[in-house]
Amino acid sequence: MHTQVMMIGDKNLPRFSIYLQNLDPKKVIMTRITFKKIVFTCIVFISSVVSLFATHQRAAEISYTWVSGLTFEVTITMYTYTPSMADDSRFTLPILWGDNSTSDIPRIVFTNLPDNYSLNIYRMNHTFPAAGTYKMSVEDPNRNFGVVNIPNSVNVPMYVESQLVINPFLGNNNSVSLLNPPIDQGCVGSVFVHNAAAYDADGDSLSFHLVDCRGLGGLEIPGFVLPVASNSFSIDSITGDLVWDAPVLQGEYNVAFIVEEWRHGVKIGYVTRDMQIVIGACSNNPPQISSVSDTCVIAGDTLNFVVQATDPDGNGVNLTANGGPFEMTENPATINPDPATGTPTAITSFGWFTTCSHIRKTPFVALFRARDAHPVVSLTSLKSVQIQVIAPPVLLLSAIALGSGVDLSWDTYNCDNAIGFKIYRRSGSSGFSPDPCQTGVPSSTGFRLVAEQSGTEILQYRDDDHGEGLVQGIEYCYLVTAFFQDGAESIAGNEICVSLKRDLPVMTHVSNDSISLQSGHVITAWSKPTDLDTMQFPGPYYYTLQRYESQSGIGQPVYTGSGLNDTLFTDESVNMNTSGFQYYYDITLGSSSVGTIGSSRKASSVFLALEPTDGQLILHWKTSVPWINDSTLIYRKKESETVFAYVGKSITNTFIDKDLTNEATYCYYVKTMGGYSVAGIVHPIINYSQIQCGIPLDNIPPCTATVGVITDCETVENLLHWHPFADSCGYDLFKYLIYYKANEADEFLLIDSVFASNDTSYLHQNLDFTIGCYYIKSVDIHGNISLQSNTVCVDYDACPPYKLPNVFTPNSDQINDIFLPIGYPAANPKAIIESVKMAIFNRWGKIMFETNDPEIKWDGKNSQNGLDCSEGVYFYTCEVYFVSLNEVRTMHLQGSITIIR
Repeated sequence: MHTQVMMIGDKNLPRFSIYLQNLDPKKVIMTRITFKKIVFTCIVFISSVVSLFATHQRAAEISYTWVSGLTFEVTITMYTYTPSMADDSRFTLPILWGDNSTSDIPRIVFTNLPDNYSLNIYRMNHTFPAAGTYKMSVEDPNRNFGVVNIPNSVNVPMYVESQLVINPFLGNNNSVSLLNPPIDQGCVGSVFVHNAAAYDADGDSLSFHLVDCRGLGGLEIPGFVLPVASNSFSIDSITGDLVWDAPVLQGEYNVAFIVEEWRHGVKIGYVTRDMQIVIGACSNNPPQISSVSDTCVIAGDTLNFVVQATDPDGNGVNLTANGGPFEMTENPATINPDPATGTPTAITSFGWFTTCSHIRKTPFVALFRARDAHPVVSLTSLKSVQIQVIAPPVLLLSAIALGSGVDLSWDTYNCDNAIGFKIYRRSGSSGFSPDPCQTGVPSSTGFRLVAEQSGTEILQYRDDDHGEGLVQGIEYCYLVTAFFQDGAESIAGNEICVSLKRDLPVMTHVSNDSISLQSGHVITAWSKPTDLDTMQFPGPYYYTLQRYESQSGIGQPVYTGSGLNDTLFTDESVNMNTSGFQYYYDITLGSSSVGTIGSSRKASSVFLALEPTDGQLILHWKTSVPWINDSTLIYRKKESETVFAYVGKSITNTFIDKDLTNEATYCYYVKTMGGYSVAGIVHPIINYSQIQCGIPLDNIPPCTATVGVITDCETVENLLHWHPFADSCGYDLFKYLIYYKANEADEFLLIDSVFASNDTSYLHQNLDFTIGCYYIKSVDIHGNISLQSNTVCVDYDACPPYKLPNVFTPNSDQINDIFLPIGYPAANPKAIIESVKMAIFNRWGKIMFETNDPEIKWDGKNSQNGLDCSEGVYFYTCEVYFVSLNEVRTMHLQGSITIIR
């Protein structure tokens, strides 16, 4: 009998069990020993594989905080492998600031954590030279041994970067803070979820996306892949939930993702997290957190709710929370107890007394984390709750009609971090009552924003439609909200409605004569004033009607009438049907004793225009009136008919009349219907347009094709192909036009055409090069030409002019002793390689060989000392400069070379 030590999973795997197995075939004894008890055994085993002095990096990220001016406090957070002796001497870490300078950042925290993790925090201030965009980066050799999805991870450096945008127009910026550590663990076959608990102190919007882990010089790691999943591996771009559904193989994995910050639609920075996930072969199930819905709270109120986590396997549960609400300097949120523990259920109460300082446009995220106490693998569940802190409503006190405007006033606003007020108006009462978490005033209510008033000291506003004056006969209703620096807006408060005094006439009709539409005479009508102050303006009274040929033109008096009851006039001096004008009218009230009293707002005729197209006429009409039109009826007759017939109704200013005969004449008029919102004025108000005729015709081009290209490098030919149209787009196709240009500097030229009846492809032959760009246009039998198709281009990578091998054997056997390009110079005789810039370096970044010779001719020796390079993997970067069509092009190559002797 003898005893063998076996590790379950990777040799660095934390908190997984190791078993001593008696190999007697008659009896097997399994004895569980925790990983912590055999750290020394693991260290000895690992050291036999690779030196511990440079194999320690597990996870990292860079964050920053604005200090003042152009100065930022920058923090590097790294998690390393505790047994590695490299940690003991890593007192500083080099950083590239992105402004052509570097520094050694001092380590301010070094703490050993459970499961052979060590927390390293490096921090210092840096002043950037000017506003701009800076990419800060850190590279540290090397990652820990045995990362499953990074080949030869022990020789791959850890590289992370963060972007800082200094833009005085967007304001000061702090990076996102990732409150959950970048280390986690899960089980084979169970869905794994990680959330970084991203918190942005500035309230910027955040987005998340996966990126590849990076290595030496920030370059892609050869052979890196995302972890293998039975279904999917993804990150939610909004919530940041990293979901691995589900792990297939046990071991250690590294993945990376970027958290981007957005302000007013502009990206203002990002942080890259490179994290490690340890997967074990286990049957444990994570705790389940009770469902808690996203919610909101009005600033000044207290939000309370209960969170409960239960472990389905009966293990103990540790329930904690973090996120934005807990990071507030004023009145942070709390949970009680903190942490909450229990077997198998833990319960805690969330409480947050909110203040105005918590108001922001984007919701806070409280992240609850439940971790079980399984003796082998502790699994974690996460539950995020979005909490919107809403600004309290503005209380409107009064709305008083005075002259041609309304004077509004509202109560003192309690949140002094508001930067102004928004005033909304609509015609007629809305009855709008916002939903509990609804801020601002949605357009669906009919309100529109009429003013923004900066500052919170002034608590009144006069609405006179920006000097144009409001309209008599309309009931105006108002809402006021407060707004904040980040775009947050308060919940809507109370609605107040008011109408102007009707002390002037109001226009009601500017219409084609409905009794004799063919005459084109204009029927005008108005409503007399009902609130005229006869003491201030004694009679006798008269009206003066003026006509305008544009809204801002000079008026021409067309009628003067005596007395207040004379409110109708037919303008027979014009013909709406033939003039081509849209006419405007207003009515002025005067007194023989005091002169002019005032005028109404202008009202226009209904002006109809027709737009012909294939089998259709598109009707557009314009009106500019002080009342509200809510619907329009459309009437039509053919040229051979004598009576107009109703064909449809529209609630917009457009109507499409379909299924018409091309080149036939159709005539139309429309009838608008609307009214004022106060009593005492005729309702509905009906007005007729002029008569307008049109002829449908086919002026619609064919649909735009989608083109692809297939390149034949041997014959130097490009085959364009596209799909025929299966619907009405293709019924009258005639031919396709083929356009081509040889390079980006050229203009596209028409090189050929093919008939549509037979061909949906085109072979471009007799080329010197396969490079070039193409698009096509479709032409129908009426000569209508489509928009150009998508542009497809064939670049040099379709037939690469230069390729490099990934292995050679410099062992002096006369076979593959020299590293040469594959097939060069005959690989592409029509592409002339001018030069290359080739550098080959070892895993530590030391240059082994450099050359500008396109044939390279490396013999596997260190060019610095002439000694043979040892067997193993080397890395290269190569810029290839090649001339073709009188242009120097650059192709970037990078990869690895394996020396076998």
